[in-house]
Amino acid sequence: MAWIPQLSRREMLQMSGLGLGTLAATYLRGLDLAHGSTNHAANLAGMNSQPQPAQFPAKAKSVIMLVQNGGPGQMDLFDEKPMLTKFDGTVHTEKVEQFQPGSEFNKLLRGPFPFQEYGQCGMRMANILPHIGTVADELCMVRSMVSFHNNHTEALVALNTGKIFPGRPALGSWITYALGSTNENLPAYIVLRDPKGYNTSGTLLWQNSWLPAMFRGTEISTSGTPVLNLKAESPPPPEVQADNLQVLAQLNRAHQEKFPHESALEARIQNYELAARMQMAAGELLDLSNESAATRKMYGLDDKPTERYGLRCLMARRMVEAGVRFVQVFPDLLGGNLQVWDSHSNVKSENEACFAFADKPSAALITDLKQRGLLEDTIVIWSGEFGRLPISQNGTGRDHNRNAFSLLLAGGGFKSGHIHGATDDFGYRAVEDRVTVNDLHATLLHQLGLDHNQLTFTHHGRPETLTDAVVTDAHVVEKIIA
Repeated sequence: MAWIPQLSRREMLQMSGLGLGTLAATYLRGLDLAHGSTNHAANLAGMNSQPQPAQFPAKAKSVIMLVQNGGPGQMDLFDEKPMLTKFDGTVHTEKVEQFQPGSEFNKLLRGPFPFQEYGQCGMRMANILPHIGTVADELCMVRSMVSFHNNHTEALVALNTGKIFPGRPALGSWITYALGSTNENLPAYIVLRDPKGYNTSGTLLWQNSWLPAMFRGTEISTSGTPVLNLKAESPPPPEVQADNLQVLAQLNRAHQEKFPHESALEARIQNYELAARMQMAAGELLDLSNESAATRKMYGLDDKPTERYGLRCLMARRMVEAGVRFVQVFPDLLGGNLQVWDSHSNVKSENEACFAFADKPSAALITDLKQRGLLEDTIVIWSGEFGRLPISQNGTGRDHNRNAFSLLLAGGGFKSGHIHGATDDFGYRAVEDRVTVNDLHATLLHQLGLDHNQLTFTHHGRPETLTDAVVTDAHVVEKIIA
């Protein structure tokens, strides 16, 4: 008679724990796959970077996001405050939320630039914006934006992903996941930064996170090698390369048949195939020989202060013209400063330095898009991650302010020559028609024909969305839509 060991319940669970865990994991994975078959991934792009239909008729097809890293001062540029001028140098009656030392005296600081009316709409902006002023009739200015954090990294992550914590997909990743690309030879999501270096938070701002890897932002440089690691330093003979690719494709397809639900391999395959096509397309995209002298001059390519940023803005136009869905443009690095709009020292000189490179190219982009019939279905966003305080920091600067900032929108079905929302008398807090970053994202998706509540991706058994509207109460801002 065989001996049967006597086990207690505790001993049995200890010995079989791994087996039970595997069963549980398999069950949960099955739920993920079952749910994934009905979410937006299956209905729209999923693992497919080809163009996909919107959920409803769209007013826009593409987005150009001009990120003004550092936080431009709303009261200095876009949100005129006579009360700041009247009470300049006096102690503010409200104790504001300070972030860094130097503002303890709580003294109000007037804006350094006179304001004037621009365009037939009469939009009032600082006179330091002569070029942006020429496109005032195309602009939708939102003066009541609010952020979630006073630090650059968290606020930038929120502007790009909807929340202050790293690890979520960027806005451009969500859009390209939903809509794909209309150019099979170029990534759907492209990032243009200053070739001299990264701005604050670097690549954290264009991550795909738990979306498939093909929806990550692809950096394309406007100087030197356009795409890093795109071509081998010592390329093999064409026939060897062809054989290598053929064998690799056979191995990949065999692996896919064995593991049909593994998305990482499919993303890698498509990225490799895209890279092969980009070897030709990227060079053609950066070839400006067919751009007229007038266009080059309009963007400021003939002038040292504007040539680098102007080139990135021109490339952004060329990219949406070529079918790229989402283009992100970052500002120049001035003197190695990662967050150039961060005017802690002197709001006058620091804003002057920024607009010396940003004013002309920003306006040129909008003008050029309109001339070519592209502005109607291209959204242009001009925005920092937060605003500035109405009080002085060390006498002539301003500290960070998450409670109010201004941004500019153009094209894509937004109202033109329009101002939305308002701040208090000193520009500290948004008090009328507040717009959160999540509201902005919901509205951008709406203009692209996407419902921010229905654009989902299952992650850890939960249908995730860009806006997480149940928590954030995000909504489409109907008042800024034409």
